[in-house]
Amino acid sequence: MSCKRVYLDRYAQPDKGWTDRDESRWPVPFWHIDTGMAALLILLTAVDEGLGAVYFGITPPAVPKFRAAFGVPDDHEPIGAIAIGHDAEPAARDLRARRRRLDDMVHFGQW
Repeated sequence: MSCKRVYLDRYAQPDKGWTDRDESRWPVPFWHIDTGMAALLILLTAVDEGLGAVYFGITPPAVPKFRAAFGVPDDHEPIGAIAIGHDAEPAARDLRARRRRLDDMVHFGQW
């Protein structure tokens, strides 16, 4: 869940250098970005533990039903959910053949 209130409250603490909740200093909604990064870490951890995991977005029409089913407070915005379980595939897959070459992805000083 993404929560703008919690994010702005945290960055209004004295150790962050600001004492107000002015969201105009944020060029993009970092409360959503940080939520996405946390979701990625959850997915990677599930895989590291030998589990299967999938992230799926929650479309705006589905939000009220999702809120009701899981008791999501009004000031928290459900942007997605993660399902974690045992992988249905019997053996580990070798994905090396599907990987892009390093020089296709890493650029030094120019594209």
